Amino acid sequence: MKVSEVLHMNGGIGDSSYASNSLIQRKVIFMTKAIAEEAVSDVYCSMFPKTLCIADLGCSSGPNTLLVVTQTVKTVNKIRKKLCRQSSPEFQIYLNDLPGNDFNSIFRSLPRVQEELKEEIGSEFGPCFFNGVPGSFYSRLCPTSTLHFVHSSYSLMWLSQVPKGVEMNKENIYLASTSPPSVINAYYEQFQKDFSMFLKCRSEELVSGGRMVLTILGRKSEDPTSKECCYIWDLLAMALKQMVSEGLIEEEKLHSFCIPQYTPSPLELKAEVEKERSFSINRLEASEINWAACSNKLYSSDDSFKDDGYNVAKCMRSVAEPLLVHHFGESIMDKLFHKYGEILSDCMSKEETKFVNLAISMTKRE
Repeated sequence: MKVSEVLHMNGGIGDSSYASNSLIQRKVIFMTKAIAEEAVSDVYCSMFPKTLCIADLGCSSGPNTLLVVTQTVKTVNKIRKKLCRQSSPEFQIYLNDLPGNDFNSIFRSLPRVQEELKEEIGSEFGPCFFNGVPGSFYSRLCPTSTLHFVHSSYSLMWLSQVPKGVEMNKENIYLASTSPPSVINAYYEQFQKDFSMFLKCRSEELVSGGRMVLTILGRKSEDPTSKECCYIWDLLAMALKQMVSEGLIEEEKLHSFCIPQYTPSPLELKAEVEKERSFSINRLEASEINWAACSNKLYSSDDSFKDDGYNVAKCMRSVAEPLLVHHFGESIMDKLFHKYGEILSDCMSKEETKFVNLAISMTKRE
């Protein structure tokens, strides 16, 4: 499986689409809003560029895609007014994701977003020029020394490829407590290789003093097989095993499926930044958000855990379905995610379940 050709969120606006099931990602963006605003303020006030170049990497599609971009434009406008600067900078905005992303949905929404910004900011609104940039962020995406601010949220835990040497991880689709040490090392080494390449590419694209804010699904524990980062995939593996026992999936198919993801700890993230040496770290923070945040319910009930489980299953389906369809075929997806929802509901009724987010703010060294 070539990850760059298969990995993308479900497009469109249907019931299984990422656009309809990305509420938790939106909440995380708001949780880290202050960190992004601080970085944008610092880079604008230190340079006052005529054209502010921004890149959002792993932008996906749906209501979250232009959220950070519009927040950035509003932040700059607020500071500009506070400092009594008459002219607004122009904004050059690069929206990046893998080629399978639903870029058409993004482009269709641009006129509406621009009009809303003009109405809110007024005649002083600086022109915004948008570019879609399909490609892997583990390679160069933008011209040398052009970017002032880079942002990415809930994307960098995805690896460029399934790690080599994970064949011994049978019965697991991701890291688990039963994973052999060689498999754990293979995942970690792939993360190191990918994240180092990401930093190198961004260091070439950012101007000196440029800022970068990344939010990554991670973990607080130093154990890469800890429940806080692996449990969500363990439960999906449970649903897949049930389908094997029912003869709906071949056992060999299950044994050859691996999720190309790695959720780092703060220390692992810090170590890679310091090793690569292009950036200085300004902030590195961990936060938590309940799995139930996938739901937009305004009240709780006796059946809320059941609803939460199915909502989490829909969220995960919008993210992982293209990978699963590529490996197992499309015909089993409805049944698989129904089983997954049942398993999640049972689990969430008995214990507290949370995702861990790592937010890191960095400055490109001189």
